Amino acid sequence: MLKNDLFLRALKRQPVPRTPIWVMRQAGRYLPEYRAVREKTDFLTLCKTPELATEVTIQPVDIIGVDAAIIFSDILVVNEAMGMNVEIIESKGIRLTPPIRSQVDIDRLIIPDINEKLGYVMDAIRLTKKELDNRVPLIGFSGAAWTLFTYAVEGGGSKNYAFAKKMMYREPKMAHMLLSKISHVITEYLLMQIDAGADAVQIFDSWASALSEDDYREFALPYIKESVQAVKTKYPDTPVIVFSKDCNTILSDIAGTGCDAMGLGWNMDIAKARAELNDRVAIQGNMDPTVLYGTHDKIRAEAAKILERFGKHTDTSGHVFNLGHGILPDVEPENLKCLVDFVKEESTKYH
Repeated sequence: MLKNDLFLRALKRQPVPRTPIWVMRQAGRYLPEYRAVREKTDFLTLCKTPELATEVTIQPVDIIGVDAAIIFSDILVVNEAMGMNVEIIESKGIRLTPPIRSQVDIDRLIIPDINEKLGYVMDAIRLTKKELDNRVPLIGFSGAAWTLFTYAVEGGGSKNYAFAKKMMYREPKMAHMLLSKISHVITEYLLMQIDAGADAVQIFDSWASALSEDDYREFALPYIKESVQAVKTKYPDTPVIVFSKDCNTILSDIAGTGCDAMGLGWNMDIAKARAELNDRVAIQGNMDPTVLYGTHDKIRAEAAKILERFGKHTDTSGHVFNLGHGILPDVEPENLKCLVDFVKEESTKYH
């Protein structure tokens, strides 16, 4: 039994004595302890070495006191497992080769044996669960099909997604074929993470805001729903969080995927989101990550606003405090600790 299950109970919209908190990218460069590990190895090797991935996954639990751990990995391990060459160089960015821009390229991508190609993630989950010793839940994750599609077609990051959108608009059937192939792997990957011991999973659609509402409904949501429904069918008690960054105008559509919780970007008022969703799903978020550059008084004031705007909890509401995107690498760890401690103390008045 978990010693601290507040995160899972909040995702399931069950009563909790306070609001749980974790932050995206909490195992990362802002922590000196993480940087010390990274000095000895490159990023992808860190992802693929279960002992090291476990060490950095647990660091923010020990140092910051967050209410959940998230397995240390990267969304692009799925692209690599499908046969792409992935380079992640922090000073230079991300490169995937060769980019996928034709039917021949799509056919060349494999549907991998998850245990064979991504078994290191499962090993890291199993080891992390053992080392956590039931202190807090462990989150597994994957990128969403649309986001992994953009990386595959663009061959890296992009500002205008020209190649991805050319395929969408000129060859929509081809685009859907690639999205479907990626989605199949994502779904199996999420299920395997739960098999290995993940207590909840999150789907990151980091480039969701690159699409119009109509395009998002056509090229992104059906694949998210496919994965969510597969998880909820096999593991009905395992919460699924969908983080479609900055898709603030189609919250009801995202809730319609069947997810248990939705992550909000920081540019939406959480009170408006809760009112629109009418407590159909839990809400995760949604402080601007740059607030953590502020003074401790400023951090507390901004956190207090979010707690107040979410408001009083009912028997059917759920809130997991988080940032509206990942923590930035030059944030002082003491500032995140200030936020975590404040949320733990201040949120009790709303429960």
